[in-house]
Amino acid sequence: MIIGLIIILLLVLFLPFTNIVERNLEVFLFIMGIAATIVSQVLDWQLIKKALEDPINITLAVLIAGLLFRWFQTPIQKGVIAISRAMPYRLFIALFVIVLGLLSSIITAIVSAIILATIVSFLNLDKKSEIRLVVLACFAIGLGAALTPIGEPLSTIVTSKLNEGFFYLLSLIGTSVIPAVIIFGILAAIVITPKDPEKAAKEAMVASKSQSSSTSQVESYPEIIIRSLKIFLFVMALTFLGAGFEPFIEKYVIGLSPLIMYWINMISAVLDNATLAAAEISPAMDATTIKAILMGLMISGGILIPGNIPNIIAAGKLKITSVQWAKFGVPVGLIAMAVYFIFILFL
Repeated sequence: MIIGLIIILLLVLFLPFTNIVERNLEVFLFIMGIAATIVSQVLDWQLIKKALEDPINITLAVLIAGLLFRWFQTPIQKGVIAISRAMPYRLFIALFVIVLGLLSSIITAIVSAIILATIVSFLNLDKKSEIRLVVLACFAIGLGAALTPIGEPLSTIVTSKLNEGFFYLLSLIGTSVIPAVIIFGILAAIVITPKDPEKAAKEAMVASKSQSSSTSQVESYPEIIIRSLKIFLFVMALTFLGAGFEPFIEKYVIGLSPLIMYWINMISAVLDNATLAAAEISPAMDATTIKAILMGLMISGGILIPGNIPNIIAAGKLKITSVQWAKFGVPVGLIAMAVYFIFILFL
């Protein structure tokens, strides 16, 4: 079993960088998820039912948000352009990432990711800056959403499992998460190369007034539906992958030093961090251990596209490939992991 799961994990880590898997990422992850459950001998009707139920709310949120943004694209686009012109462009970028990251704890990580992808498509950035902005914003969203139980599945599961109140995670990890979200916002403002604001605004306004340009930029209904179905399949894949690897985690990971678990939890770059949290977190743990485990899971979730649902929503809408994401996401994630490790080790 162990050898089989290790092979599956390696395939999930590296095959998404190939062209054929990149074009069919959701299908590939679904197949790997089924394979993991078969290897672990956990595939049964109850798991299949759970895998079919888990994606429903997320898929509906993506579908409804996609339709709303299609119907109200012009006023939203004009509003974004007006705000970006009312302040220094880099300040706008920093505030955009910071506010979106913190708001994700209230409006959920999924809605935040849809807002991110939609607004970024209006900013007329070059592809390199666009990728950097999206990756950093997804790091911020993945962290910020964990501050409340409604932000993302990980925080919901942890709060429920520990039988704690609404503000438990905010008090536990808030002093680590909020500064990190601010830092990602500042970093986004530094690393992007904005176009001339006046020129970008004029181009966007002309495009919004042109019927032919507007039509070409607006997503079609089939595109919105297909993206929603891909999200459904992706969440199913995460459910199967998490269930398949859970016996391995319970046997070989739980009980290790929290500092070791912190680095092992980098596997959440390709596995569902909510499932990992459910398997690892225990009411018997002290606050320091829980905090170290959670930060390892949340930070590494931004490293690769499969690491977090916001990643795949934004990458799918903006057509960011796994290679493009990893070139920036991996070094940023590793640096963030190392910085926080030093923090918990010495402070």
